[in-house]
Amino acid sequence: MANSLDAALQFHAEALNLRGLRQQILASNIANADTPGFKARDIDFTKSLNDAVAGRVSANELTRTVNTHLASPQASASGSSSLLYRQVVQPSLDGNTVDMDVERAQFAENAVRFEANLMFLNSQLKSLLAAIQG
Repeated sequence: MANSLDAALQFHAEALNLRGLRQQILASNIANADTPGFKARDIDFTKSLNDAVAGRVSANELTRTVNTHLASPQASASGSSSLLYRQVVQPSLDGNTVDMDVERAQFAENAVRFEANLMFLNSQLKSLLAAIQG
């Protein structure tokens, strides 16, 4: 029973973890908008989510020799997400690749999608509760 509940909620849990990680990355990009030489980063959300749901291990994840070792925080939060550099839209003289318009738009879109994931998860939990209560 617990395995079927876990399987039913795994997709939304992985999606929420990846959305949270992406929000942190985008916030870091925005915070470093004036840092000379800073390169804007992002993840390929679709690939990362597919890998996380399939249970594939990240290339960034540290090898654990003993099962009691803690997993690396990024690996556990992101499945197999790997940070990518964002394509430069408007080059700057100081080498910074952060475009505030792009970052704000991506941040807002990710926040809306995070809320949508929460709403889907909430409705799924309500339907599971209704099935349990009969």
